[in-house]
Amino acid sequence: MRECSAFRIFMKRPISVTIVGWFFIIVGLLSLAYHFNQAKSLNPFPMDLIWMVLVNLLAIVGGVFMLRGRQWARWLAIAWITFHVVLSLHSVQKTVVHVLLLVAIAFLLFRRNASAYFRGSGAEQV
Repeated sequence: MRECSAFRIFMKRPISVTIVGWFFIIVGLLSLAYHFNQAKSLNPFPMDLIWMVLVNLLAIVGGVFMLRGRQWARWLAIAWITFHVVLSLHSVQKTVVHVLLLVAIAFLLFRRNASAYFRGSGAEQV
């Protein structure tokens, strides 16, 4: 039996997707607040701040749409954390932390039940 895309509405979201989605929303919001607070003391307005805001907005958008079951949001989250791995290559400690986050997030988002949720088909697997 083939499920329609509206099935996703009734399918329970896996806890792993909920955790990662909210993680991205919270990290994006906290990072935005931090960078805006930091920018108050900078004069003139730094162009890097625009890029930081855009990157943090991507985290928030990815988290929100991940909670809504959008497949592209899962890939956006992986790209976002991979970007941070590349940014952290100047520090071994930061690189290790970001690589561990990348592995954990990828594991949580590509588990069988998470994949079924993003496909919007089939019953949730335990």
